Amino acid sequence: MAHYAKVINGIVDQVIVAEPEFFDTFVDSSPGEWVKTSYNMSGGVYHVNNTPAEDQSIISGDEARQRKNYASVGYNYDGVGFYSPPPFSSWNLNKTTYLWEPPITYPSDGKSYVWDDSAYQADNTKGWIEDK
Repeated sequence: MAHYAKVINGIVDQVIVAEPEFFDTFVDSSPGEWVKTSYNMSGGVYHVNNTPAEDQSIISGDEARQRKNYASVGYNYDGVGFYSPPPFSSWNLNKTTYLWEPPITYPSDGKSYVWDDSAYQADNTKGWIEDK
């Protein structure tokens, strides 16, 4: 069994599980395309039992494993990889991992922080607010 995402205008509309042979006879006259996706992909890394696979070269052998992340409904697809909608307007998409990254590195002082996009928009040196 494999996972397939129905992509319409660059947005994942649905995800199904099917045998690859299903698409040999399946007739879909609705707009969009079916794109194979791998349940084990996250951030461009293939995982086995929730652990990164030791041999990442296995990604190149299967087009689904080259899609950067597992597709979910509402995700974007740009012809290369799947990625979620941005969590905040100021965050940037990493084109290697296809994960969103904040414009300011998370503080490393051991405290807990949450992102405040309005604080960043007001002063681009702020954004992480201590979570009390």
